[in-house]
Amino acid sequence: MSDLFSKLLIIRSPGIGPVKYADLIRRFGSPDAAAESLNADVNFRDSVLREMDLAQSKNIHYVSDDDDIYPENLRKIKNHPPIISVRGNIETLKKNTISIVGTRHATAAGMGMVADIAQRFAEHNYVVASGMAIGTDTAAHVGAIRSNVSNSTIAVLAGGVDYIWPLENETLYWDIVERGAVISEMPVGFIPVAKNFVQRNHWIAGIAEKLILGEADLKSGSMLTARFAIDYGVDVWAIPSHPSDMRSFGPNSLIKSGEANLCMGVDDFFETDSKKIKTKKISKKSEAENSLIDMIGTIPVSESVLTELVKKTISEIKSELVVLELQGLIRKVDGGYVRV
Repeated sequence: MSDLFSKLLIIRSPGIGPVKYADLIRRFGSPDAAAESLNADVNFRDSVLREMDLAQSKNIHYVSDDDDIYPENLRKIKNHPPIISVRGNIETLKKNTISIVGTRHATAAGMGMVADIAQRFAEHNYVVASGMAIGTDTAAHVGAIRSNVSNSTIAVLAGGVDYIWPLENETLYWDIVERGAVISEMPVGFIPVAKNFVQRNHWIAGIAEKLILGEADLKSGSMLTARFAIDYGVDVWAIPSHPSDMRSFGPNSLIKSGEANLCMGVDDFFETDSKKIKTKKISKKSEAENSLIDMIGTIPVSESVLTELVKKTISEIKSELVVLELQGLIRKVDGGYVRV
């Protein structure tokens, strides 16, 4: 039998996980001998062959933990998946990886910052990993793809690598397949249940050399992923937010406890002249425009609030807002304006 078939026969057998898989191969000396020891019936063997045929028909590849292409950081994690399936470009697995996670209910400002960070990492030849959920995950994948760099993002799925969820992200799924890779430890065609998402979070944390946490509730899956990363010794960064917003409780708590580094943006990770350029632009503006931009931060501020802060009418500040927006210093989002 083929080496891959033997490995799949072992790991797909009921009651066998990563620990028993490794123990069987160690005890019997090879995947073939370990698989034969299980005495799998013909129906189970046929089910594994059908999965392999389905994977081939969908151009899905299998990568074992003894393959050079297997993600090195993931290989170091205890009880890592012995085999992962990959749809897309397996060369993506070779690149240094950072993971970005956060709430599905992210603010526009939060998603904008995440996308900018993801894009910058991709431009510096990192691959950005996330879970393809709506909200923060989507912003991370989109930001990486926006870099126009090949093999820029990885989606780690809880179901089979061909199971697209959520359906709203079907277009994004195919973009990731084209510009990176979708990976999973589950059988091709597998429909996930709740526990599979927790396991998926383990691998999002384990595959990365850095994990960046965006907006997240205290008891969210994203916080669980950050906890896994801390346990694995991954370098964790958290983006702070307004303390009255429940979505700030997760990252703010990790920053307060010292378990995560404070993330203020891309300048925390890369030397860039963008800050100098923006400072230069601001210094050349009128005193009125400078006072206006000083009132705008990462939380959307409406025009009516801005008029009160700078003591002007809406008609008076509209032209200044247009100038600042054209110069790329602010962006209009739901709820008002945010600083870029």
